[in-house]
Amino acid sequence: MIPLVVDLHDRTVVIFGGGTVGARKARYFGKEARLKIISRTFSEGVAGLPAERITRDLSGATDEELRSYLDGAYIAIAATPDPVLNNRIGRLCGETGILFNNARGEKGDLLIPSVTGGEHYLLAISTGGSSPAVSRYVREYLEKNRPGLDKMVQLQERLRVYLAKNEKEEEMRKKVLWSVLSDEDIWQALSSGDDRAWDLARERYL
Repeated sequence: MIPLVVDLHDRTVVIFGGGTVGARKARYFGKEARLKIISRTFSEGVAGLPAERITRDLSGATDEELRSYLDGAYIAIAATPDPVLNNRIGRLCGETGILFNNARGEKGDLLIPSVTGGEHYLLAISTGGSSPAVSRYVREYLEKNRPGLDKMVQLQERLRVYLAKNEKEEEMRKKVLWSVLSDEDIWQALSSGDDRAWDLARERYL
């Protein structure tokens, strides 16, 4: 599997199962995609989401009925507690080319990573399903130890524009950018909201 960043605007994500797992998956996609959730019951986490909710006990659903729920789906997620049912949904998705994530059962062709980001960056962390805890640990470690990362992206962009105009040597431009990234004083200024980050970069490296 390889990571991709996908635009889900105006695309449909269908989630089978409205429990805590289904709610977590729905929150992941809810800001970008159209959501359809099919379940016998819905947890509190689903109640506040902008989603079409279909009340149905899926334990007796036929393949034909499951296909009707999948109509128009770009991504489908099986989040029911029944792995046999989840696997059936996965096989139907495979027949029609719908990307499939399985919360319990046979591995699908789509994994949902642990994500962190800001206004200027997005990072997705995955262990291929082997250890979600490790993905979470890496995400929380980054958030804790590099709180100024979003501002660093802005600073690097500003530096690149400046260097493109004032430094002809490509290797020197790379050296300056990397030196700023490695400067803990600049990181500290960024994380504390100190406006001196640009001044420090200019004084030390430009």
